Amino acid sequence: MQTTAVQFILYVADQARSTAFYKAVLGHAPVLEVPGMTEFSLGPGVKLGLMPEQGIARIISGPLPHPAQGHGVPRCELYLLVDHLDRAVQRALGAGALLVDPATDRDWGHRVAYLADPDAHVLALAVPVQ
Repeated sequence: MQTTAVQFILYVADQARSTAFYKAVLGHAPVLEVPGMTEFSLGPGVKLGLMPEQGIARIISGPLPHPAQGHGVPRCELYLLVDHLDRAVQRALGAGALLVDPATDRDWGHRVAYLADPDAHVLALAVPVQ
């Protein structure tokens, strides 16, 4: 299978709140912001989508539980390599992130801070260890 683009979609309780959070964290505006979906470009061919739980529930509920049943439970990790770790962590904290684990050198060669967004998705901010 060959793909030309990738989009990761987070199910969120409040699209406006999550859009404001990721605007602050990423430091740029979304490329799409309409009722039911916000998209941020993360790089060539890669987007982060924010979809309200109620919207996706109409598609997946029945065979799968309603996403709101998992609120507050970490369901995924968004791992972002950033230019300036301390600044990125401060932006995230200022936007309302919860610090889960402070920046530490990890054995895979990155210095990583772990935070949680307003929906408890794990946000890992990282830089290569020099």
